[in-house]
Amino acid sequence: MSAAIKAKVAAQVEANRIAAIVAQAKGAARDAAESYFKENLRGHDAFPCGFAWVRITGVKGNTKLGKNLAACGFSKAYNGGMEIWNPSGLPVQNVDVKEHGASKFADLIRLHLKLPEGCEVRVESRLD
Repeated sequence: MSAAIKAKVAAQVEANRIAAIVAQAKGAARDAAESYFKENLRGHDAFPCGFAWVRITGVKGNTKLGKNLAACGFSKAYNGGMEIWNPSGLPVQNVDVKEHGASKFADLIRLHLKLPEGCEVRVESRLD
């Protein structure tokens, strides 16, 4: 097998690995957000509404990692890096539910994704 083919195969394997990690993290984020929603809010979308997202600093969209993250739903963050809004995908307005899901997502990304030196996974939110 030629070096070019090996490089393409390795790149595809890495893309698939990142996609699997992000999919697993999204599922766990949804489970965590649903659990919080049912247990703490008793299934009623109430209290403060807002937004929550996960930002990975130090990643540029034109890098291999950035392109792989973009393929999984991340976009370029205004303040630098890549971000994904409401990774749980739960259609609620409560910011606490969204933060809970985003925190679980970030925990799994930190644990499983091999990020370059200088990158940081952050949970961010704001009220609406």
